Amino acid sequence: MHSHATCPPPPREADNRTAPDSRTSPDNRMTPGDFDASFTADMPRLRRRLLALTGNQHDADDLLQETYLRLSRRARSQSLTRQQHPYAYTCAVALNLLRDSWQHPSRRERTTDQLPEAGWDGGLASYEASATALALLGMLSEKEAAAVILVDLEGLTHDTAGERLGAHRGTVQRNRLRGLAKMRSALHH
Repeated sequence: MHSHATCPPPPREADNRTAPDSRTSPDNRMTPGDFDASFTADMPRLRRRLLALTGNQHDADDLLQETYLRLSRRARSQSLTRQQHPYAYTCAVALNLLRDSWQHPSRRERTTDQLPEAGWDGGLASYEASATALALLGMLSEKEAAAVILVDLEGLTHDTAGERLGAHRGTVQRNRLRGLAKMRSALHH
């Protein structure tokens, strides 16, 4: 598959981005500024092309970024020459990068039925959750807090919680519902 078949050259009208100017080195090399201007002009069109090829906005953006990085390194090292058709050249580089990602299995995403391990944050998330829960429970009356703790945190039934608290099942249920409503209200604010 030839890359020029997928990315046709632009119309044959004059392209002022290929004309040499005072910032261009004598041997027709692109400066980083010239490259950035050229790439920025071609970027929307190239992104649409890559989106059509990858079928995924995130993959297209990743490929667009990789193309920019590859070519900008060459522009910074003064090894990128001016192209007669900058879009076609940039598109060919992007297609080569895409083809490389298909050919190298190590670069492909793999599906799995296992979730990744949770990252260790030093216990910060656990501490923040505990601090938030304690602050919310501190806003409740003793009866409401006891009902929420026994039913929602310890997993007891309303009957068992009522036995421990010396209250009727319905009382525990009402206190719990009032407490949860206050906690939800506080979280929304």
